[in-house]
Formats: sequence, C-alpha cells, structure tokens
Amino acid sequence: MLSVLANRTYRHLFLAQVIALVGTGLATVALGLLAYDIAGADAGAVLGTALAIKMVAYIGFAPVVGAYADRLPTKALLVAMDLLRAGVALALPFVDAVWQVYLLIFLLQSASAAFTPTFQATIPAILPGEEEYTNALSLSRLAYDLESLLSPILAAALLTVISFHWLFAGTSVGFVASALLVVTAALPLREAAAAKVEGVWRKTTRGARIYLATPRLRGLLAITLAAAAGSAMVIVNTVVIVRGMGRTQEEVALALAAYGGGSMLAALLLPRVLRRMSDRGVMLAGSLILACMLAAFALVPVTWAALLFGWLAMGAGYSLCVTPGGRLLRRSSAEADRPALFAAQFALSHVCWLIAYPIAGQIGARAGIGTAFLVLAVLAVIGLLLALRLWPGDDPQELEHSHPDLPAGHPHLAEHGTAAHSHDYRIDDLHRSWPQRG
Repeated sequence: MLSVLANRTYRHLFLAQVIALVGTGLATVALGLLAYDIAGADAGAVLGTALAIKMVAYIGFAPVVGAYADRLPTKALLVAMDLLRAGVALALPFVDAVWQVYLLIFLLQSASAAFTPTFQATIPAILPGEEEYTNALSLSRLAYDLESLLSPILAAALLTVISFHWLFAGTSVGFVASALLVVTAALPLREAAAAKVEGVWRKTTRGARIYLATPRLRGLLAITLAAAAGSAMVIVNTVVIVRGMGRTQEEVALALAAYGGGSMLAALLLPRVLRRMSDRGVMLAGSLILACMLAAFALVPVTWAALLFGWLAMGAGYSLCVTPGGRLLRRSSAEADRPALFAAQFALSHVCWLIAYPIAGQIGARAGIGTAFLVLAVLAVIGLLLALRLWPGDDPQELEHSHPDLPAGHPHLAEHGTAAHSHDYRIDDLHRSWPQRG
C-alpha cells in the first residue's frame, strides 16, 4: 500500500491532506470550547446550527464549484481554498457573537466544499493504475481514521500549556502547510474541455445528472445511506451510551477508538480483498455488517464488551462501504467531467448524513437509544435493498449500444462504427442514458 508514496506528486498531496486533517481536528475541539465561551449552556444549540450550516455549504456549494472546476487551474484553486481556510481559522478566536461564528463556519466549510472534491478528482490522473489508485484510497481512509483518533489527543495535550484560542492558530498553520505542499506538487495539466453551451443550472447539475443516470453510482448513493446510518449512530450517541453505563470520558474515547480501529483494519486489508472481490460485493458486505450490528444492538442489551466489538465491526463495515467509492467515480467519468462528478458525490453523500444525524440524535433523545438503533437499522436495510435493486450484479465496463440520432459522418461513428458497437460506457454528451440490457 505504501508503494504509492514513491510517487512524489501523490506523496506531497497525501501529506497536504494529512496536515490539513490534523488542523481540522484541532479546530473541531476549539470550536466546541469557543461555543461554550460565547453561549454557555446554549453551546449545544450553537454547535448543532454550525453542523447544519456545514451540511448546507457542502450540499449547495460543491456542485457549483464542480461545474466550473474544469475552467480553473487545479493548483491555483486548491491553494486558494487552503489559504481562505487558514484566514478564517485565524479570525475565529476574535469573534464575540454567535452570528459571527455562523458566518465564518459557512466560509470555512464552503472552502472545504470546493477543496475536497477537486482534490479527490485530481488523484486518478496522478495514479492512473487501478491497483495504485486503490492503495491511495485506502491510505486516504487511514488518514481520516488516524485524524479522528489523534487530533483529540493532540488537542488535549496542547490545552495543558495553551488556551483553546491558540488551537485555531494550529489549524491555520496546517492549512498554510497544506497549501505549500500543493504548490510543490507537479499536478498534471487537465485537458481543455470542449466548450459546451449550457445554462448555469444545467452546468451546475451536470455532475448530479451523470451520477443519477449511472446504475453503479445510484447503488453507491444507496450504500452511502447505509454507511451514514451506522456512522451517525456512533458519532452522535457513543458518549450517551458509554456515559449511560456509568463509565468515564476515557472510555468514551476508547469506544470511538474501537470504531476507528475497525475502519483502519478494513482499509489496510481492502487492496488485497478487491483483487478477489468486486467493488459491489465488498460494499454490499459492508452495508450488511452495519445493518446487522444496528439491529443486534436494538434487540439485545448493550454491554461494554459487546459495544467495543460492535463498534469495531461497524468501523470495518463503514470502511468497506465508502473506501471503494472513488474507484466507481473514476470508472464512470471522462476526465473532463470528473471534478463535477466528485462534487456531486460529495454533495449527495452529505444529504445522507443530513438524514441520518437528526434521526440518531432526536430519536435517541426522545424515544431511547434502543429505538434509535432500530430506526437506523431500518435505514441501513433500506440502503442495502436499494443498492441491490439499483446496481446490477452484472456490471461490465463495456456496453453494446447504438446512436440512431447521430449523423452518418459523426466522428464517434467514424471511430466505433455506425452499427451497434461496444466501448467503455460513461454518461456524457453523446451517451445521455444507460443502455437497456436484456
């Protein structure tokens, strides 16, 4: 897996991702303390609104950037978004009103909504081989898991010697370092896209239209719903479950570490697994693990040992669901459409979390943790069944099709033939719908 780090460009981008993630983790801790400093007992409401603003920025802003990313220099866009995030992080310690927090969070998350899918869409061009790209996806998953484990520990250590306001400075330094690493990376030049006469709405929704017209990507979205059901339960209710057992804050961290450890273990094993199993089989297996564990906790009393084992299994299931997604996006898009498609996945996947987070929090608080487990198990099963329905088991890369609407001298027909022909099939301007198969 680590062999992909021999590629200098990818190594610089991966380090940029890791450093930015650590900075983001420090900001998460500092933001909670800032909210309490400003709002006191209402800090939970402030953080809840901030989370909603984050989702709105992700869902609304990512498709707009994805639509026009093909017209912008990739390196300049990534560096600009890193520097914007660094500036916002530096401004956060100086706010003294809740509305200022909300405004800066919107700016920060809008920059992330531009940076993340553009960054993700760049990696396939750097690592064109299937195996090395799979290794890169697994490394990226490991980076996210390590951040969730190490950032709170680092923040706690720093808070013993500095005030929480200085954590935002650490966040800013992380984003600046990320920008410098991107500057030193030799990013491939994107081929100039052919000019398309499209209105703002059609261009903005182009990625979503390609996404929703591709069966394997509709299946990916359904699997993301199952992944969100399991992840939301862990993120929202771990502290409630563990503290409800009378256990300590340290054991809350241990439970979360079990979830992260399961995800890391699955990410380490995935490159080997995907040599023997299809993406579809691996991702459906992950959805099934999540649905079964949620259902089991809904029916059986939760003990400490069972929770640790269950969170380990759910972390593995989550990683199986989400890590291969980049392979599907790469397989389903031409290079010119890749930024828009990754942006569509970024936005649509966060719709799933926008559904799952309130269910985990509100039902857990109002009807009990057992009911929350049951409802989220149902949501995971719905995602699993939709994936089975929407994503055919027989999913070849090449599909036979014809173009009765194209004139006889069209370059595409000259290349592939005027009768029914086969090639790697992707939704684009010449292939607007998926061929019906017998």
